[in-house]
Amino acid sequence: MADFTVDHAFSSFSVDDIDAAREFYGTTLGLDVQPNPMGFLDLRLPGGGSVLIYGKPNHEPATFTILNFDVADIESAVDELIARGVETKIYSDEEFPSDHRGIVRGGGEGPDIAWFRDPAGNVLAVMQTG
Repeated sequence: MADFTVDHAFSSFSVDDIDAAREFYGTTLGLDVQPNPMGFLDLRLPGGGSVLIYGKPNHEPATFTILNFDVADIESAVDELIARGVETKIYSDEEFPSDHRGIVRGGGEGPDIAWFRDPAGNVLAVMQTG
């Protein structure tokens, strides 16, 4: 199959408001967000990957984490997100026991992680894996 290549693979997810997504991902999170010729957004990740953010009138938030950010210090990362107006405690302690800032400790069985939502309700996470 010479026509099927994986050289330019990318991920994508939907939002209900492109302008709100541009503001959140570009200004609030400080990521490189570029307009796409089709009216969508290209989220360019520092490691070289890209994500297509597209508007969908009947958007339903993803029920899983769509984007993860591996951070060196989860305490500092969560403090910075909260200072930028991002709510990180989005799950009840019955679902995921966490501290008052929403940090769930892996306890050696997984990373320390805190989840948050974009304006469209999609779930994102910061995690300290190292």
